[in-house]
Amino acid sequence: MTVQPSGAFEALLQEERRYPPPEEFKAQAIVRDPAVYEEAARDLEGFWARQAEQLDWFRRWERVLEWDPPWAKWFVGGQLNASYNCVDRHTQTWRRNKAALIWEGEPGDERVLTYQDVYRAVNRVALALKRSGVQKGDTVAIYLPMIPELPITMLACARIGAPHTVIFAGFSPDAIRDRINDCQAKVVITADAGYRRGHLIPLKDNIDAAVKDTPSVQQVVVFPRVGSDVRRVHMQPGRDVWWGDWLDAVQERECPPEPLDAEHPLYILYTSGTTGKPKGVLHTTAGYLLGTSLTHRWIFDLKDEDVYWCTADIGWVTGHSYVVYGPMANGATQVIFEGTPDYPDKDRWWRIIEKYRVTILYTAPTAIRGFMRWGVEYPRRCDLSSLRVLGTVGEPINPEAWVWYHEHIGGGRCPVVDTWWQTETGMILISPLPGLTTLKPGSATLPFPGVEPDIVDEQGQPVPVDRGGYLILRRPWPAMMRTIWGDPDRYVQQYWSRFPGNYFTGDGARRDSDGYYWLLGRVDDVLNVAGHRIGTMEVESALVSHPAVAEAAVIGISHELKGQAVAAFVTPRGGMAANEALAQELREHVAQKIGAIARPDRIFFTAELPKTRSAKIMRRLLRDIAEGRVLGDTTTLTDPTVLAEIKKQYEEQEG
Repeated sequence: MTVQPSGAFEALLQEERRYPPPEEFKAQAIVRDPAVYEEAARDLEGFWARQAEQLDWFRRWERVLEWDPPWAKWFVGGQLNASYNCVDRHTQTWRRNKAALIWEGEPGDERVLTYQDVYRAVNRVALALKRSGVQKGDTVAIYLPMIPELPITMLACARIGAPHTVIFAGFSPDAIRDRINDCQAKVVITADAGYRRGHLIPLKDNIDAAVKDTPSVQQVVVFPRVGSDVRRVHMQPGRDVWWGDWLDAVQERECPPEPLDAEHPLYILYTSGTTGKPKGVLHTTAGYLLGTSLTHRWIFDLKDEDVYWCTADIGWVTGHSYVVYGPMANGATQVIFEGTPDYPDKDRWWRIIEKYRVTILYTAPTAIRGFMRWGVEYPRRCDLSSLRVLGTVGEPINPEAWVWYHEHIGGGRCPVVDTWWQTETGMILISPLPGLTTLKPGSATLPFPGVEPDIVDEQGQPVPVDRGGYLILRRPWPAMMRTIWGDPDRYVQQYWSRFPGNYFTGDGARRDSDGYYWLLGRVDDVLNVAGHRIGTMEVESALVSHPAVAEAAVIGISHELKGQAVAAFVTPRGGMAANEALAQELREHVAQKIGAIARPDRIFFTAELPKTRSAKIMRRLLRDIAEGRVLGDTTTLTDPTVLAEIKKQYEEQEG
């Protein structure tokens, strides 16, 4: 097995703190009957068919599921449109005048768009796309900052049946070019520039450099985010057009939504941090829309009066599923924020929550640990009493961060829904239901109804309770990826060949005697130290349980005797001295928590860790530094200067 039992996760599994649903919350929760789990297990197709009634269909499906592993088709014969479900149907009810998007830009500019406003905008953009020659089945590339025009453009593409690929606005020209060429995008939607911590990101310049080598691109549409008076950009005649001129050329006002097959491609999203050929994950329409909307409503206990805020960038799958499609299909009111949590000060998020009376917050453990390091003084400046549900996404959360989040952000009253899922799964698969589930800090708890995970050993046999293994999924689910765009063989090989007939997640996990799942991180994030297999997250969890540590990232480095040794990059909490005395104390702390075999050989103190804008720590780049290799792709990093500083400190400490 990949990760053998050891101290840090033995401690996790013995975590004694329990947080049952508050009685008042439970009494008003959308889901409060545990029979829903048995219902879904007893009749998988019937369960999903009943839930699919929440969507508006142009033609009802003939068959719920066709399953020929690894190929799935959901709601065969049905026709619907994601844009209609996210916009049009809300304009036919009282929600037409309900706020859909509450947007705040980094400089402080604001806009509020009702569902009627979004409807008008989506129709105009859809008509403009058609006028630009985009037809059903053509792909559109979107390279925009976090502004309302980003979800509007996505929904306009969905309206006419044009699959979109959203390219994260931090990607380099090379990364943009590879993605455009892989999906053969016909039109690119971008902006002159974007804001990032007070600086301008040259989005149009990046597109200009990329499309020199993208023969499929016929037009580039430029939204004036910062304005020509702030930053002038080159506009190529015959190819480039300003957003306003592009829309003004359209005379009509309404674009009827295209009735689309349930399996019609909705979008292609390229996974971040990869090398070589980009891997385009394909999601289709009906199953994805059902999976994201149902999980969004049940897991966050969404009510019409809620103000929901998912802090993810739309360039990542969390933004697709839980900023755009899930929430908007549910008619939610949500906040979209362009900036970062620490600009112009480290209380920016908390001021936004206070200002808009946010009730549901969904963010990443990495962000939470950053807030811990900055200190409780920042959230204490603001009134966070409007919050009623908290969520986490992106990586396993250590118990100390979970409890800090619960106490200092949620005031001890808000359930914390720790969610596990992937770009490939499309929807949340393991998570509490806040009106039902007793929470255990550090555990994603139970599979969502209708989802059947398991934990197996290297031979594919189920492992005993409290033993680590490979996390697999035994049955299909509606929002699952359908293939890798243009590379079905890679899809089969990467996800379905390791344990035939079962989806291999690539993650390690354990299951306790209550059936709760404890995610251990990627199985390739495992160290072989003197023949002992140690999960990097085990060591990281032990390190951050020390009161002096805010964050930690652990990698393996070559060792003459052990094969691999443990190296830890540690960010101390504010006010803590980063010196050899602390390093030695941390080594002993890890040894006590896990065992002497896990004691870090090297500890490097750093003010920040390299993270993507989706808040994932890029351990791959830390390994590059430690092994003296040329650094891999750094285009997804929030702040590339962090990496240079770490490299400098590493080289100084290594002598």
